[in-house]
Amino acid sequence: MMRILLILFLFVSLPSFGQHEFMTWLNAGMDGKIVKNLKWEASACVRIGQAGAETIYPQVGLEYKVVKWFRPSLDYRFLIEKNKIGNYKTTNRLNVNLDFKHSYKRLGYGVRFRYQYAFNRISADAYDADFDQAVRIKPSLEYDLKGSKITPEISGELFYNPSFGPISPGFSKVRIAAGAKFNLKGPHTIGVKYQLDKKFRNFSAPLRHVIDLSYKFSF
Repeated sequence: MMRILLILFLFVSLPSFGQHEFMTWLNAGMDGKIVKNLKWEASACVRIGQAGAETIYPQVGLEYKVVKWFRPSLDYRFLIEKNKIGNYKTTNRLNVNLDFKHSYKRLGYGVRFRYQYAFNRISADAYDADFDQAVRIKPSLEYDLKGSKITPEISGELFYNPSFGPISPGFSKVRIAAGAKFNLKGPHTIGVKYQLDKKFRNFSAPLRHVIDLSYKFSF
């Protein structure tokens, strides 16, 4: 699956060489247990681009561990997005996630299926896979380095637009990322990753480069 995503990414990226967009995403969050197998999560994110803070959103969610390898979850996200003329607009979004994870020795692998539903979007521009209705498939790999607090990880993600339109339904975007988690002393975790995004069927869209920095506190 990861190899297929990489080939797709290279294929759709070739026409956009010379067109690049650079962003920094800053994430901070916390989580804790409500009862056995049920966990709450809360976080906030700021996505910074050439126009400053282009997207801001808080998010809250619940995750339930059915078995060790299967954890469904539900998230609510309130998005504040800057449009092309510099005004901010808002969107509400629900994410329904099915997260499957397993491990073999020190290698961890998994896949997340997500259905996202956006509602009450004000002054929407063209379809955007990050803000509108979408189905997402995200395989991932991580490796537990012996005697280290660093866990390298890679992931890929396909975005599918299920709505009916001139160029949909169909896959709308591909994303690949590589980075690491740093498990610090106590309940602190820091994450760093480099991410590339490219839209399908839109050769004028730039190739997006993202530096993603995250922090999590676990109660």
